[in-house]
Amino acid sequence: MVNRNDVEAAARRIEGYIRPTPSYEVRPGLWFKLELLQHSGSFKARGAFNRILTAREAGTLPAAGVVAASGGNAGLGVAYAAATLGVRAEVFVPVTAPATKVARLRELGAHVHQHGREYAEAYAASAALVAQTGAMFVHAYDQPEIVAGQGTLGLELPPADTVLVAVGGGGLIAGVAAAIGDKTRIVAVEPVGVPTLHAALAAGAPVDVGVDSVAGDSLGARRVGAIAFDLVVRNNVASVLVSDDAIVEARRRLWREHRLAVEHGAAAALAGLDQIDDPGTTVVVLCGANTDPSTLYAEPAHAAG
Repeated sequence: MVNRNDVEAAARRIEGYIRPTPSYEVRPGLWFKLELLQHSGSFKARGAFNRILTAREAGTLPAAGVVAASGGNAGLGVAYAAATLGVRAEVFVPVTAPATKVARLRELGAHVHQHGREYAEAYAASAALVAQTGAMFVHAYDQPEIVAGQGTLGLELPPADTVLVAVGGGGLIAGVAAAIGDKTRIVAVEPVGVPTLHAALAAGAPVDVGVDSVAGDSLGARRVGAIAFDLVVRNNVASVLVSDDAIVEARRRLWREHRLAVEHGAAAALAGLDQIDDPGTTVVVLCGANTDPSTLYAEPAHAAG
């Protein structure tokens, strides 16, 4: 299991490669963690650097480079880390991935493959390439090095009673739970249309769910990771669901009131705040900025997946 020692080791390993992003108090007792300012536009660079650097230290990084499957953000994190470290990167994304993310992947030098309409289909195609080439797979959320790397965000948070984290596959919330779950109330926020963690907690184990949300490009994993499920249960992480309408309004409010341009997945965390009783001092993690700014004023028609 990933623990705080692993997170602290990851923080030392990736220091100098990632940005320690700021938090600011928007009103008394409410803080925003501005992880949208991270390299590649989301927290994913943290885990990607930790995974690749760990392999390099161990002498196990193959000449074929790395392969990732992603709704977009994990691929961007891997592409950025690989470009920085001089490693070849092959990234698989669904055909539904936002054009802004696909274009940025190519700008970073990744070899981009588009397969299927959901993350699960891109994942299957990426696994076939790993088997063929011997490249190292960098999982979007369910590897110990990835979880420990994402958890470094938790070490940067101001003291708080409650931390709200949006959940897709669960790598970020797993890392935050490993870092501070023993002393802080952590709340997982998911779209109603992609309740991966919520369904797993109800079933007592990870299960497959449908993917139907405006935030599906970044929170569109069909099944929560095994590492995340274990850490969530061990740390008594609470889970709430939010509607697409609430996510859209939170995203608009972040732009209207704070001039923060975030993607829908990041806005989901703020949308969950209204469902928390007595949150005390609260940190909302704004985890990603890979979005089309033109949609901040007029939302596009929602399409499933």
